[in-house]
This record gives sequence, C-alpha cells and structure tokens, in this order.
Amino acid sequence: MTHTFSVWLVLLAALLAANLPFLNDRWFAVWPRRSPKTLWMRIAELFLLYFLVGGLGLALEQRAGQIAPQGWEFYATTGALFLTLAFPGFVYRYLYRRRG
Repeated sequence: MTHTFSVWLVLLAALLAANLPFLNDRWFAVWPRRSPKTLWMRIAELFLLYFLVGGLGLALEQRAGQIAPQGWEFYATTGALFLTLAFPGFVYRYLYRRRG
C-alpha cells in the first residue's frame, strides 16, 4: 500500500465516519435504537468515531514506518477537519427542509 493511498483511505474514512451519526438513527450504523438519537448522542458518537479514524491513521502510519510526534496543534487541526467533514450530514439532518 502506497503512502498516497493510505492518506486517501484515511480521508475517505473520515468523511464517511463524520457523516455517519447524522445519516441514521442506529449506534455506529449497526445497533438499532427504539427512540431517535438526540443531538448530544450524535456528538458523542462523532467524538468516538474521530478517535476510531485516528486509530486507523495511526495504524497505517505505524505500518509505513516511524510515527511522527504530534502536539496539540495536530489534534486541533484534525478535529476541525473532522467537524468540517461532518457539515453535510448535519445540514441534511437539522437544516434541510423536507416537504410534506
């Protein structure tokens, strides 16, 4: 697996994971719920998925070679990117007007 493919894989996984809490009412798209998820449940799921995607990126980086040290700036940037990637799902769930 090339380095470029690993980067695109992590970005695609981040895009899917960031929108997953907003596109369905199941926990992690697997376990059904009896009542709809609240916004706080979706944010908590988004937070957990951020760390799962980060773990995927860490595993791919470990496989490619030595892991680069990261400070708080790295986590602030990736967190902001993850929230930006979640924007389409949030708009679809809470801001898009459905007719009927």
